[in-house]
Amino acid sequence: MSTRRSWTATAATVVLLAASLTPAAPAAAAPTPAQVTLADTETALVRVQLRDQTQLDQLLAEGADLANRPRVRDGRILVDLVLTGRQLTDLTARGATAVQVVQRAGDGTRRYADSVRAAQDRTRAGLRSTTGGDRTLAVDTLQFLQAYWWTTGGQTFLQTQVATTAAADPDVEITVSWRTADGATGSYPLYRFEDAGEYQYHVALPQPVPGRPVSVTATSSLGGQSRPISPAVWPGATPPPQPSGYQQDFIDAYLTPVDVQARIRRLARQYGNLVDVIDLPNPTQGYRRTAVAYLGDPAAAAVVVESVRFGDQGMNGVQVRTVDPGRPDRRLTASYRDRVLTVSLATDGAGKVVSTTDEVAALISARFPQRVQAVVEDGSAGLPMPIAGPVRLDDGLAGAEVPTRPWTVQALRIGAHRDGSRIGVLAYSQEHAREWATPLVTLEFAERLLANYATDAETRELLEQVDVFVIPTVNPDGANYSFHDYTFQRKNLVNHCTGTQRDPRYRNSWGVDINRNYTVGSLFDGYVGASANCLSGNFAGPAELSEAESRNVIDLARAHSNIRFAMNVHSYGGYFMWPPGAYRAEGRITLPRPSIDESAMFLASARRIVGAIASDRGTVTWPSQTGPVADVLYSAAGNSADQLYYELGIFAWDFEVGNDRWNAATGEWEGVGFQPPFDEAHAESQEYATGLVELLRVARDHAAS
Repeated sequence: MSTRRSWTATAATVVLLAASLTPAAPAAAAPTPAQVTLADTETALVRVQLRDQTQLDQLLAEGADLANRPRVRDGRILVDLVLTGRQLTDLTARGATAVQVVQRAGDGTRRYADSVRAAQDRTRAGLRSTTGGDRTLAVDTLQFLQAYWWTTGGQTFLQTQVATTAAADPDVEITVSWRTADGATGSYPLYRFEDAGEYQYHVALPQPVPGRPVSVTATSSLGGQSRPISPAVWPGATPPPQPSGYQQDFIDAYLTPVDVQARIRRLARQYGNLVDVIDLPNPTQGYRRTAVAYLGDPAAAAVVVESVRFGDQGMNGVQVRTVDPGRPDRRLTASYRDRVLTVSLATDGAGKVVSTTDEVAALISARFPQRVQAVVEDGSAGLPMPIAGPVRLDDGLAGAEVPTRPWTVQALRIGAHRDGSRIGVLAYSQEHAREWATPLVTLEFAERLLANYATDAETRELLEQVDVFVIPTVNPDGANYSFHDYTFQRKNLVNHCTGTQRDPRYRNSWGVDINRNYTVGSLFDGYVGASANCLSGNFAGPAELSEAESRNVIDLARAHSNIRFAMNVHSYGGYFMWPPGAYRAEGRITLPRPSIDESAMFLASARRIVGAIASDRGTVTWPSQTGPVADVLYSAAGNSADQLYYELGIFAWDFEVGNDRWNAATGEWEGVGFQPPFDEAHAESQEYATGLVELLRVARDHAAS
């Protein structure tokens, strides 16, 4: 059946060519072919000389397995056929002649094995000589994936990525040689980059060069050499200049969530004709935790006692103690009176205390399930329970001025037409609590638009054409914790841990990574870059969209279908990224790639926005850090940009503000961190706000086209 189908696709072509197959002149005498034999049941690809056109037509009608187009050579009709020995015998009995066995059935397997062995031999040898000469050919082919240059702060930089076909060889070394316009030359090594065990390319950090590079060439330790190419300028785009009197620089300090909330209220009062404040529908937990204490000594033996309600709900200050009843043959009991939980330990006939930590923890949890729960401190299981206390339960939160109630996350909606009739752009920040510079970016952006609407024609035109949504702080609870309790807090404050993982020693590891809690390409779908461990920094939560913070972002986008562009502002490192943001580990299979047209849109827009950022103080986001998240950073299962793009059709990008800074004295790129000195954070707010304004131009132009 399959043979007949494969012929049908070719038959029409052959019939149309029948006239051309008829010899135009008397046929020359055919050479005598070598003897061709096949066993009756053997299958092979055989070149056969046919008797005449009639025999070809008959083969076509029979559905013969032709391997390619019939051809005329020296007046003979030649066809390549896949047939058995029995079929060949029948064909020759009808006047055909077997000319050549092109391939027997076992040849493919053997030739594959031969090719693998030959490749291994070439790799070991490094080079092989061509037959009949002293020229050598390399076993690997090199291709530049990127070659860009730019100038910032008076220094020119060159960055390249090169891929080799010798990808399986971990020892291949690649060197890039450069030449500048004035004839200076130099070289530098590239380093192999793998992701999820898969080779990607060879790359190096941007290299300082003395002038504009006009040519680069890559060579490998296996002898491969690329063709020379001319690096392109990066990013190759600049925004229109800001007009005289343009107002900016509205940020003068880091802003806590309380400060952000006050800024939102002030903007709403000051620019009521241009601003709506949207209360997002899912209140967060709030800046609060359960109250907890060690009953006993964790270094010896202890039980962790924790309130069921939050500490601010009347549980901070509750006391817990264990006592010796002072009499023999007493059973283990517990009582709660006047905010004091007293555990009277069991004794034996001699009056010795015999209760264990496990027994005490079980009794507390069973006796007062509406008030407290208890677990044995990790390492204290089965030990004698000491006489301890009283100890006070406390939620451990230091920010006394922070409201403890559930927090209503707010968004600013900015525009002259806030009715869904204009294309929408969403900028949101501080999904990760410790990224203090990010709300400075989005608030600087928002205030520039509002302040310049009355005085700058282009700003006015943008707000006439674009509907702008800004969420300065997606994760206010975690941000409050980062400002007041633990600087490096990444997650929110919801504690999904159980058992010994609720030990207070882990308090700075509790919470959910909001940017791993979304639904597309998530941990729950089998993608990597998130964790099921509640103590992990990228804990995905117990389920997709389990957290109020992530639901708020998606609910806002779903409620306003005119939002077609979005920017998620993170820090730090200097990246500009878009989907796909996640892959499966086995084979590094990413979420589906954007179409060719959408990929071009992502990149072209990125170059415009990167150019706008660079116009402020010369900060250039490297080309190697511009691209899909899964390619230029890592797999981030369950991130928000992927859900916005794949589910809602929104062009969704990610900033990582806080680019590395070049230290000319040391010749090194230096990181700036999540909470750099404020002068640096202020500079980041200014340049990336300029980038967000360019995003509005991108959206406006897209709507117009």
